[in-house]
Amino acid sequence: MSNASFYSKLNKDQKYILICCFFVFAVNGLYAMILGSLLPLISNEYNLNNTVSGGLISAHQAGNLIAGFIAGILPVYLGRKRAIIFLCSFVVMGFFIMMITGNPVLLLLGFLFTGLSRGSISNFNNTLVNEVSNSSPAALSFLHSIFAVGALLAPFLVILSTNIGGNKGWRIATGVIILLAIISMLLFSQMNIDDEAKKKQKALSYVFLKDKYFWVGTSILFFYLCTEAAITGWLVKYFVDSQIMTTQYAQMLNSLLWVVILAGRLTTTFIGDRISKELILVSTSIGTVVFYTLLLSTQNLGLITFAIMGLGFSMAGIYPTTVATVGNTIKVYPMAMGVLLMLGGVGAIAMPIITGALSDYFGILAGMSAIVVAIALMILFVIINIVHKRNSLQRGSSV
Repeated sequence: MSNASFYSKLNKDQKYILICCFFVFAVNGLYAMILGSLLPLISNEYNLNNTVSGGLISAHQAGNLIAGFIAGILPVYLGRKRAIIFLCSFVVMGFFIMMITGNPVLLLLGFLFTGLSRGSISNFNNTLVNEVSNSSPAALSFLHSIFAVGALLAPFLVILSTNIGGNKGWRIATGVIILLAIISMLLFSQMNIDDEAKKKQKALSYVFLKDKYFWVGTSILFFYLCTEAAITGWLVKYFVDSQIMTTQYAQMLNSLLWVVILAGRLTTTFIGDRISKELILVSTSIGTVVFYTLLLSTQNLGLITFAIMGLGFSMAGIYPTTVATVGNTIKVYPMAMGVLLMLGGVGAIAMPIITGALSDYFGILAGMSAIVVAIALMILFVIINIVHKRNSLQRGSSV
């Protein structure tokens, strides 16, 4: 199904909802990925060590995890519109805290707030786009492509801000994020959606936790988010601390990573219905470990740039394809998306802080090398997923 085909069938209110979700998800990608670019600047200004810096990224991911639970429960009592507007307000508070204080405890709280909004918006937008588009794979893939658009713009916003304001110019970028978040809240308030709280019995059902395919998919997502959170959070700092390149060049490579992720996700949109999910996951997972290993093994800027491109293209299809493997469960059980993101998000919390701690004790290369273990475990569960799928087909054909 093409993008035009599902969009042409929508009424005026549904088209507004879809456009609104796309815009807000671009903003979501912008502030989610800008943290990796801001981290070296915030760390330098407030004299934070690597362990605390890693803890900030982990706090963001902790908020993302908590959101998986809250975003599923809160609409039951507040209604969807009021709940998402309330949860979106936390990103405003989070970036405001970063602007005014270097207190590590308050910074941890600020980063946690940004993760809380990020996860809530991800849950809300994925659910609503799935609902409005009648589960169109093209709509969901395009939604994740829009996230990548926001993500690739993040380093450019930081570069522009620092060119204007110098080392303290990063506060300009946080101010832009706050403004965009407020606009997002206003757009959400104009949505014409069913705003009544869902029936608690249906919304709070956890029967899907008995499904082994759900757990395999969650495990793949867990180790993928380990990989994504640590790479996107630490990539710029790794290049700068290792004196491989300048901060600005590292920012440009971080943006290039998301350009290629965008291209990869658009590619997945077109081939997703023609190639099996299992083949996509195997090829992208293997590509991720190959290109990431290449990235760590060289200081040649040309090879690093090539590795970044291969890494981004390989990573691109893993998240949406993994979600698609448990798509039927998500449609039937309203809590499934939140639980999937919440459990998978544990990996995104753990890996950045592990990377930071290893960097302090053994050097930043050791911290970044630990990510290879997470990728290898992701491949293991991709293989388990294939085995389970084949066993199910064999049992079905023998009946």
